[in-house]
Amino acid sequence: MSAIAITLEQIDERHGRYVARVDGKDGEAELVFSRRGEGLISADHSGTPENLRGMGLALALVERMVADARAEGFKIIPLCPYVRAKYLDHPEWVDVMTVAPGELPHLKLR
Repeated sequence: MSAIAITLEQIDERHGRYVARVDGKDGEAELVFSRRGEGLISADHSGTPENLRGMGLALALVERMVADARAEGFKIIPLCPYVRAKYLDHPEWVDVMTVAPGELPHLKLR
């Protein structure tokens, strides 16, 4: 199995993304997020190109976000349908999510 490398990229002050690349393969998978306030981010969107599907990249990205949330003390609003689906499989992530498994998140508009 090829090595998966995950990096964190800042898009601007409020937005960023986790990016997964595989040695010897073109393309990248991503998990895009937004900072929603002190200690709060939303997992907005994930995407994996066809040639990288089935390699576990999307799950690895969510696991990295969860690990970072635990290490850095922030909570995740799981807006992305993939993140919500994986959360159902991993209810132990409840400590870093803003909703219980299966609940739909709500955003308060400013």
